[in-house]
Amino acid sequence: MVDSQYYLPNDIGISALDCAEAFRLLSPKEQLYSHYLSRSAWYGGLVVLLQTSPESASIYVLLQRLFRKQPPAQLENVATAAGLTPEEYQEKLKALVWQSQAFHDSPSEMEALWDSCSTLLFSLADRQKQLGLGDKGITSYFSGNCFLEDAELAQRFLDSKNLSAYNTRLFKKKSEGKTCYEVRLASAVENGETGTSLDGEGETRCGQYDFEDCVFTVSRGDYAPLMKKVSENLEKAKDHAANENQKRMLEEYARSFTYGSVEAHKEGSRFWIKDKGPIVESYIGFIESYRDPFGSRGEFEGFVAVVNKAMSERFAKLVSSAEVLLPDLPWPKEFEKDRFLLPDFTSLDVLTFAGSGIPAGINIPNYDDIRQSEGFKNVSLGNVLAVAYATQKDKLTFLDEDDKDAYIKWKGPSFEVQVGLHELLGHGSGKLFVQDEKGTFNFEQDNVLNPETGEKITTWYKGNETWDSKFSTISCSYEECRAECVGLYLCLNKQVLSIFGHEGEDAEELVYINWLNMVRAGLLGLEFYTPESHSWRQAHMQARFVILRVLLEAGEGLVTLKECTGKDGRPDALMTLDRSKIHTVGKAAIGRFLCKLQVIKSTADVEGGRALYEGYSAVSDSGSHNFLRLRETVLLRKEARKMFVQANTTVKGDSVDLVEYEGSAAGLIRSFTERFPDDAEEVEAHLLELAERDAPCWC
Repeated sequence: MVDSQYYLPNDIGISALDCAEAFRLLSPKEQLYSHYLSRSAWYGGLVVLLQTSPESASIYVLLQRLFRKQPPAQLENVATAAGLTPEEYQEKLKALVWQSQAFHDSPSEMEALWDSCSTLLFSLADRQKQLGLGDKGITSYFSGNCFLEDAELAQRFLDSKNLSAYNTRLFKKKSEGKTCYEVRLASAVENGETGTSLDGEGETRCGQYDFEDCVFTVSRGDYAPLMKKVSENLEKAKDHAANENQKRMLEEYARSFTYGSVEAHKEGSRFWIKDKGPIVESYIGFIESYRDPFGSRGEFEGFVAVVNKAMSERFAKLVSSAEVLLPDLPWPKEFEKDRFLLPDFTSLDVLTFAGSGIPAGINIPNYDDIRQSEGFKNVSLGNVLAVAYATQKDKLTFLDEDDKDAYIKWKGPSFEVQVGLHELLGHGSGKLFVQDEKGTFNFEQDNVLNPETGEKITTWYKGNETWDSKFSTISCSYEECRAECVGLYLCLNKQVLSIFGHEGEDAEELVYINWLNMVRAGLLGLEFYTPESHSWRQAHMQARFVILRVLLEAGEGLVTLKECTGKDGRPDALMTLDRSKIHTVGKAAIGRFLCKLQVIKSTADVEGGRALYEGYSAVSDSGSHNFLRLRETVLLRKEARKMFVQANTTVKGDSVDLVEYEGSAAGLIRSFTERFPDDAEEVEAHLLELAERDAPCWC
């Protein structure tokens, strides 16, 4: 029997993201702006295939060609006629491909596609069944011969050249007895290794460099044909921009994707921050580094969404209260930003979200220097929250029956509060102690004391060092843990609950479910731990497990976790939370831990951060809880995460039509096959060409 974490059940939940009313209320100009931004996001989203694994692009093209010829209902009829049962139709992909119209029309092409991806698609070899670096897994951010020490060396090189890793990949080879690395920038321009600046590029860093007895080459042109389409559609969107900030933002984004310049993307992000309260909100680029095993390279994502004015009013009240709430956080004022730059915080209905997944909320940009001194924005994705976190009682695991009805009622509202606090005051809080290239400090060395030791600060960020570059492999999950802790800590504040419309007993019920949901999520997170490599595959899930460990460690009966046997005779577990101790034992435990997290982050204490975070992240069969055995129980009873169906947009003359699809597997498939109506075959050819070019690098 194949481990359940490596396949999706046939009855997985699939929901449509409803944005029809929000889109209808847009003006024709705003609809065209949304359309071209969406086109740009969808083209760029294909880059994720090339950032994930060697076979991903071929799988995508195979499925596109299969379902473009025949929708699922027709394929099912063909499969039935060939003698396949309904279950086999869903499970036996090769048989389906061989019976399809696509195979009948182009047998050699479809067979070649199958051969290029099928072995890796079904492989459960240790290195091929999960993302990881070196022998811990597969990634296409790095060539297959790269290991952790290569990633660390490359980071030192990038820091020395003031180059960000966000839009890069790293390829290693031997040449004339020397170790050579290619740092490849994502760009439409393919001028290779020339050190000459191009018109419109600004200062170039392309060229060849000797560094620590190795040769580094910085070149352009990664994902070039896709980056070209991204930039072209951004230019079209600019014609329908609402103001000068949006125009300048799109110009800089296009320059970034044309030349591979993160500096241009940062400049675009500055204009994006200045674009306060737009009706149509968007962001695009190499953003989150969750899936880079080293934690520095950004996965491409792009979203387009429409403001939900009613919910946004609540978030605006939270923003206006931020300066009052921040002093409640459990670290000294010296560890908080000198000035909290009031950001936009809006609730949005997603029209388009291209990437490997859709979050519930976002706090961006991720550039530390901009966030610390110029600001950021927060968004909560309302129509995602509405469907992603709906729960059926019979599928609720690991909770006492007495908690289930309240959990179903309050999970949505509590998560709304948690997301707001997590994004605004979690990711938006805290100061980094920095000594810039001129030797100037942004804190008083002689006066600021470490509250954990009572001694002066001895470590800080220097020059071009950033949070991501210093803390690398733990940076993403550590920061998510810090933000989640802020949400738990501040949701105990009555002013916060009142902002969201919760008072009295309802407010207390919301707090209870928010904390209960967090400890349950910590247990469920074990699904994303891989015992063989002792590694976590998902940053947020690791963060929630760490919080569970902290609250279990607090003792005094705050959280209990017991293994038991379920009504079906199979292994089960039961979690309980003593609501009477949340404001005392719970708050104190989270406060102490949160202070440690912030002090370590502020002071760039990498050694201390790793010891603390990796200690709480450890999953073992010893101690008071056998988490390795509990992981097996979690896998036994897991419910697959929902999948989302997104609409498409098409231009008809001077207007834009919104094409919606049903929330089903057929609707999901159709939305993808109709996503590139004008150039699907061209795009697929580009994907296969790019994948084939780099194929030797993964061996």
